[in-house]
Amino acid sequence: MASDDRTACSDPTDPTGPLADPTDPTDPTNPPADPTAPLAARSERRARAPAHVRALAHARALAHALAAADHGLAVIPLTSGKLPAVRSPHRADGDAASVGHAQCRGECGRPGHGIHDATAEPAAVRALFAAAPWATGYGIACGTPPRHLIGVDLDIKGRTDGTAALRRLARAHGFAVPLTVTVLTPGGGRHLWFTGPPGREVPNAVGRPAPGIDIRGAGGYLVGPGSYTPRGTYRLSPTGPSWPPAPVPAALLDLVAAPPPTANRRPPPRRPAPALPDPALPDPGARLVDFVRNSRAGHRNDRLFWAACRAYESGAGDELAPALLEAALRTGLPAREARATIASAARTTAAQAARTTAAQAGSYDGRRPGCS
Repeated sequence: MASDDRTACSDPTDPTGPLADPTDPTDPTNPPADPTAPLAARSERRARAPAHVRALAHARALAHALAAADHGLAVIPLTSGKLPAVRSPHRADGDAASVGHAQCRGECGRPGHGIHDATAEPAAVRALFAAAPWATGYGIACGTPPRHLIGVDLDIKGRTDGTAALRRLARAHGFAVPLTVTVLTPGGGRHLWFTGPPGREVPNAVGRPAPGIDIRGAGGYLVGPGSYTPRGTYRLSPTGPSWPPAPVPAALLDLVAAPPPTANRRPPPRRPAPALPDPALPDPGARLVDFVRNSRAGHRNDRLFWAACRAYESGAGDELAPALLEAALRTGLPAREARATIASAARTTAAQAARTTAAQAGSYDGRRPGCS
């Protein structure tokens, strides 16, 4: 990347924010003074905010979500933990084994199906937020028409610097990172928004195409600006354009996208999923439970999701779900977050199995499995 090229990822420490005019208080995409700022300094034990602060955060998230929907972006309400806020209609609270109905993506006509609830219809957005008055943020669906949004999540954790990693990729592959809509995260990272071509599917990825860079693509979502979390509020950067997102550079697209579909394309051979312990060994599934139980902060959710995927792939998901949930709770993972993660793994593996069945029947749609 040329040294004089101004990029949207040039200053990872910039603490400022907004999408349209930062001086216009009437713009719903420009948040007012943050009434929850004192909470951002609290520990991640998530001390409960006063009711009036939660209500204000909810109202502000709804206003931002409606503004995003006005741009044609499909949205869902999120909890302060950045998870889908509307509870699944298919399981009773506290019942970890009832994460069945994983194949339902809203066909039942009720909300509570995560990213499958995403909508750009204002009335539907309001209804989703009404169903989740505890929501303090919103997610923006990626990979959907008309924008085909691609999110490049640049993390800064310890010695890992996603912004620097993206610069190195740009130099190595000969592309410039254009100025684009950029969201600053409470943790010091940033999300770059790009639009992609309708003919290329971009899968979600962690640590790819380089450590410190995560990709939000089809089936994923970005936390929208104006969303409140216990660590702080997501804000739009004033150093990037307010709208629209820039087209993704072709070289970057090649690094993150699935291969383009071709006529008569057949599915590539799939590696078998990691097997559960041999049935002859004591306590089948114990390795998965121990894997979750030994998780450290920062990896608990990812390890639970991986273990739950393996359990459902083996056909033992419903049997192992309570033990996985208990192991996750012992690590300190909040109960709602743990249940949502197990349910997400169940849905993902069910969708993967459906794609495999379709492929065997000769109707493979070219999509990659998301449970890896």
